[in-house]
Amino acid sequence: MKNLLNIKYAVAAVLSPALAIPLGAPAYGASAAGAETAGVVTVEVIAANGSGCAPGTATVTGNADDTGFRVRYRDFLAEAGGDASATDRRKNCQVSVLVSIPSGWTIAIAEATYRGRANLYSGSSGLHRTTYYWQGSSQSDSVSQTFTGPRSDSWSTTQVAGVLHYQPCDTQSVLNINTELRVDAGTSTRKNSLSMRTSDGDVDTLFNYSLTPC
Repeated sequence: MKNLLNIKYAVAAVLSPALAIPLGAPAYGASAAGAETAGVVTVEVIAANGSGCAPGTATVTGNADDTGFRVRYRDFLAEAGGDASATDRRKNCQVSVLVSIPSGWTIAIAEATYRGRANLYSGSSGLHRTTYYWQGSSQSDSVSQTFTGPRSDSWSTTQVAGVLHYQPCDTQSVLNINTELRVDAGTSTRKNSLSMRTSDGDVDTLFNYSLTPC
């Protein structure tokens, strides 16, 4: 697979007590002993494409508490109304992240938090939709939310997985993240926008993961 980006880093591993469980109990958490036992998880963006993320404009970084990773977009912006073109009203981005886990462990995504910004005038609306799935798996998780003007603020939504879908043991896995932003000007004549750009402040998509021994 041809690399469009080559950003690697290590994030500390965390423990989960069961192979496939409902999330009534904590599914992830920092654990010094667990991190020492599991080693590290490495992640790398191996592909990024779509109208909302030209090559080189999507990156990944480790989150502050070492329980997951963040995807950041430089130019992910949808606009409608004013002088925006017809093609600006819908933008999409698919990012593929190669996840490598230590021998003897398996990984699942436990929670995802999405952040962005809405600048919508009265009469306009917006839509954010994200689906993520492990390559080769029939299981996927999706979130969809709508926004109605007038509003000019940051937004955030958290999606907790109902069931932890662990990957096969001792393998590398690719997590595909497909995100869409859409804006409808409606009756508004001004330019309206929905974005997930790092230039808009504390904006990213955070994936918390869970590890468990095989």
